[in-house]
Amino acid sequence: MIPRRPSRIFRSRWAALFWAAGVIFTAVTFIGFGDKESHQAAAMLEDATGTNVSNSDLAVLENFVNG
Repeated sequence: MIPRRPSRIFRSRWAALFWAAGVIFTAVTFIGFGDKESHQAAAMLEDATGTNVSNSDLAVLENFVNG
């Protein structure tokens, strides 16, 4: 991504903008924007077996840890 002479990019605003756009395009291409399912999945907690964790399960765990 970095050219042989980086100082040459920043001599022109347009060259710097095109270079930055290329960096952003590459990042979006490899990583992506994400999807709504991943954000919703983060809200639902799962244990090691893959079942959803409820608030009552968390309360039992808290009571066990606190004694």
